[in-house]
Amino acid sequence: MDEIELTCIEGTVQAVIFQNPENGYTVLKLRSGDETVTAVGNLPGVAAGEGLRLYGGWTSHASYGQQFKAEHAERSLPEGSDAIYDYLASGAIKGIGIKLARLIVTRFGARSLEIIESSPEELAQIKGITLKKAQDIQERFRQQTGLRRLMEFLADNGVKPIAAARLYRAYGDEAETVITENPYILADESFGMDFFAADGLARNLGFAPDCVERVSAGIVFELRHNEGNGHVFLPKDKLIAASCQLLETEPDPAERALEELCATGRTVIERVAGVDAVYMLDMHEAEYETARRIGLMARTPVDDTPGLSVLMKRAEYKCGITFADKQRMALEMAAKGRVMVLTGGPGTGKTTTVRGIISLYDEMGLTTLLTAPTGRAARRLTELTGREAQTVHRLLGAGMPEAGENGREFEKCAADPLECDAVILDETSMVDIKLMAALLDAMPAACRLVMVGDADQLPSVGPGNVFGDIIRSRAVPVIGLTDIFRQARQSGIVRNAHMINRGEVPSLKNAGGDFFFLKRTEAGAVTKTVTELISERLPKNMGIPAEDIQVLSPSRKYGGGTRELNAAIQEALNPASPDKKEKAVGNITFRVGDRVMQTRNNYDIMWVKGASVLPNEDGEVVTKGEPGAGIYNGDVGYIEDIDPESQAAYLRFEDRLVPYPFDQMTDLELAYAVTVHKSQGSEYRAVILALPKCPPGLVTRGLLYTAVTRARELLVVAGGPDVFSAMVANDRRQRRYSGLRARLCGEVGA
Repeated sequence: MDEIELTCIEGTVQAVIFQNPENGYTVLKLRSGDETVTAVGNLPGVAAGEGLRLYGGWTSHASYGQQFKAEHAERSLPEGSDAIYDYLASGAIKGIGIKLARLIVTRFGARSLEIIESSPEELAQIKGITLKKAQDIQERFRQQTGLRRLMEFLADNGVKPIAAARLYRAYGDEAETVITENPYILADESFGMDFFAADGLARNLGFAPDCVERVSAGIVFELRHNEGNGHVFLPKDKLIAASCQLLETEPDPAERALEELCATGRTVIERVAGVDAVYMLDMHEAEYETARRIGLMARTPVDDTPGLSVLMKRAEYKCGITFADKQRMALEMAAKGRVMVLTGGPGTGKTTTVRGIISLYDEMGLTTLLTAPTGRAARRLTELTGREAQTVHRLLGAGMPEAGENGREFEKCAADPLECDAVILDETSMVDIKLMAALLDAMPAACRLVMVGDADQLPSVGPGNVFGDIIRSRAVPVIGLTDIFRQARQSGIVRNAHMINRGEVPSLKNAGGDFFFLKRTEAGAVTKTVTELISERLPKNMGIPAEDIQVLSPSRKYGGGTRELNAAIQEALNPASPDKKEKAVGNITFRVGDRVMQTRNNYDIMWVKGASVLPNEDGEVVTKGEPGAGIYNGDVGYIEDIDPESQAAYLRFEDRLVPYPFDQMTDLELAYAVTVHKSQGSEYRAVILALPKCPPGLVTRGLLYTAVTRARELLVVAGGPDVFSAMVANDRRQRRYSGLRARLCGEVGA
């Protein structure tokens, strides 16, 4: 690279060619004097019409020629009618597009920004702008200028400005002051930043390496990071050791910081099964309450049901089948107890048994609610039982106005319980400790709970091993269905799934049926084959459209992982086109038509049920329909529109249309391919499983079994036979630090 000689240029932004919202990197055209130059640099939120003074130097790019590389920038709002029009027409202020920008500048000229900021009543004199809309524009302009200052502050201190919007929503104009006083608040999960970004800012601001703010933040980071690995707590000695390694400090400061965290109530230390367990407060409360409620339900008898045998025969008649012995035992257990577990692999009759329990509860006069952790699982439960099922989040009222009171995540709770006598929870292996605690809290005191799932599938993505812990505790009655029914035995998918579960390698010779194996030993060949299968071979030869096919892979990274697969599949199914709108977010370019997945729970984002994207007379996008809130980790949808003027993408999640502000699209990722973990609870018409060489921790029987059992009609595996065999042979399950089993068994305390 050429050595840069520092110099200064100044001018007005004519156009923004490219801007990465994650790191603020920008390519723009700057009108400087009588010429227009290309400038690049970290210029978050810059818009056409702004005045810039750039300090840096000239470089030569191999493809784009001479560019000015800015090392530092001084920015000013545009002056003069032409510059202000360019600024407003660029979409810099949400709610103002080209047409409205022209009307504002025609009326107010060089005073336009002053009017917007200080005199919304004058702005409302323009035809088509109500006073409320004018006030909304004023608020957005003030937020935009405050947000820009915050982004510049973060960028100047080496922090990605992507966190700025969330910080500004939380603290407003005080955000910069709050961060300066304790930069480690950036590491809070709600801001989407990690400990290392906060640590870098803190060092720039002069915080000492062993200060209590840093060490406390490091301990919290270790606990939260390991929740992502499934752990509800960490043993104290392991936590101290990991924190000292992270912080490069001695144990004494870490011990003192942990004492302070416990004293202020952020963490809890408790003796669990002979281990000093350190919990974040919310994790401890969730585990304690789950164990308390389930234990109480298991110990509390229910009144005898008169004529139970007759009621069971009626339920059997309604279902139109003769129940097997274990299915009949499950119905009897559901009638005689408050809590039970029903588990079994594919083809063993879990769904038929659930239908029988529902019919029996109907005969007993009980009101039953059906729920599952994901939208796909809930929809499948509805299809299989003929009864409405909701996601746990929807059932509990996540995103409802009442849910925001007193820090609550859900509307339904002990103070405002569900109206039911029984809850049937499907795919319980997917439920983490916090969601289980929330569900139990919302159930009436006398409510029954039937937990259904496959104990051999992977545990939940979130912290805990709820289903496995409950089964192993033996504190709750369990019915395990093992016999494969005759119709299911005809499926190669079902037969091979059970072989895998027993540690037997199925035959990988393709003899027709619904299970195929394509030998591909190189990651590049795996990606190429998978892309051909979803884009050409399966739609053409099997009559299965791409939208009914889900690609799975053990990992996100590495060759053949979901990142590489998504890029290749997007290029095949939804390539770039001049007439197709797109939006770059970080390293991903989203396009209209893309299949995408939400990667974290967002209880606040609004949606409209049954709506369509409609432009109004001002060219703004509006939506009409039944409103609601909340999109959750793992929800899959499609991009219907991307609108630069409203600074939002419009996504369809089943029957809900969701306007996604651009600054929240970092919560999305492409979903043509997803990890096996993310596919839990879902069933797809066809699955393509990519099995390239991957890290040893992912070469496990449970992961392969979970992947295989996601397919309903067709499974195609593309990978190495050695990888497949190694996964079948490895029954090692990752240990999760969870105290639920110990609590149910009374092994907590000194």
